[in-house]
Amino acid sequence: MKKYLSRIIAQDEEGLQMISAFVSKAKVKTSEIKYLPKNKIFLLSLERFGKETGNENLIIKSIIKFDFVNFCRAKNINPNDEDSVLKLLAINFFKNEGRFDIQLVFDNNKIIELKSEIIECVLEDQNKKNAND
Repeated sequence: MKKYLSRIIAQDEEGLQMISAFVSKAKVKTSEIKYLPKNKIFLLSLERFGKETGNENLIIKSIIKFDFVNFCRAKNINPNDEDSVLKLLAINFFKNEGRFDIQLVFDNNKIIELKSEIIECVLEDQNKKNAND
């Protein structure tokens, strides 16, 4: 039986809300957060639960990629503590003077703010495993 990996592309509010729902409660290591300012790319590797499958024991290793990011700032996150594990609660966004302010909201009042002219976000699954394995 072939296992297919998901890829969700968000270019509007509805798509970003869907990705936010799928990654809610995902675990993120601080060392797995990368901003590439020259390429205007923000990357986040995470382990999320298979909510869309109805199997909460399914752990999916995924990557979120935001394109066209002009600015990135972290609040209450120590980039030097690379082993720290954060829990991603939601992805919010606001339209502000012709650009988008995107917030990745983590537990314990930790936030990553992104600024972009458009919404271009991809959630791509890398592999799946059962939590009991």
